[in-house]
Amino acid sequence: MVVTRRAAPVVPATSMVATAVVVVAAVVLGSGLGGAAAAAGRVAPEGVAPGGLLPGGGTPKAIAPEADVSLHGHVSLWGTGLGVWVQSRNRGPSNLPGITVRVRTSVPLSGRQELSEGCLQSDRLTVLCRTGALRTDAEEGRQFALELQLAGRPDEVVVRVDTLWNGGATDRNPKNNDHEVLALATGDEYVF
Repeated sequence: MVVTRRAAPVVPATSMVATAVVVVAAVVLGSGLGGAAAAAGRVAPEGVAPGGLLPGGGTPKAIAPEADVSLHGHVSLWGTGLGVWVQSRNRGPSNLPGITVRVRTSVPLSGRQELSEGCLQSDRLTVLCRTGALRTDAEEGRQFALELQLAGRPDEVVVRVDTLWNGGATDRNPKNNDHEVLALATGDEYVF
């Protein structure tokens, strides 16, 4: 009996290279983006994993609205009394549900203060006041007045008025809502 051997088929080298390229591409795409995303031809944005997750498991945040909050008013010091009048406006483009204005003094306040509605004393130097909703370019804006009692009878006081919270909006012009005023004990109004 004669046994014959069959020779293995000869595969051209170019076919083997093409097969290797296809296999490597499938592995790279499949491991980096997940099989379904790669098969559909979708690519996740930079830094975002498949399924919309950020590294560490978080999800991308929505874009914040934009609003230009402005604060203006005046400060007056007499004896132990400090008057602060603030008008807040929103120059847009987005409406805001409200803001929190912070008023800080360089001289401690004397005990508990009687404050306007929507205001509270957060520490011996600071009062926080919330406004209602601020519509874009509303003429009246929102205003509040404080008559604070200071510890002692200072010759001068520095008052800082700024926006502590603005509803999470982006404000590209924060200079018009961040003020520092030196008020002398003359009873005059120092405008900001």
